[in-house]
Amino acid sequence: MERFEITLDARPAGAARRSALCGVVASGNLEVLVELGQDPAACTVEVSTSADGFRDIWEAVLADFVERHPAGGLRISINDAGATPAVVSLRLAQAFEDSTGGAA
Repeated sequence: MERFEITLDARPAGAARRSALCGVVASGNLEVLVELGQDPAACTVEVSTSADGFRDIWEAVLADFVERHPAGGLRISINDAGATPAVVSLRLAQAFEDSTGGAA
């Protein structure tokens, strides 16, 4: 089990935000919780994963996410059970959309 936190510079979120939970922790899947954070110019992500040694890949997937979405001011918690990068990207996008009510 590996746990780490990454803080990324991000465009400030423009739409009203609310907490959102997306996905289910199960074999090969993950859950993503989006909550309001402290810094409107940063997105903080806490990752708990069953797959050790993939921090570089996590950093790349999360950097891509904040490039695509105005995630500044959000705190994201991820509980992973071995999801692929594509599933991580999908769940992040789904949770972001749920937290914004569809506004981007």
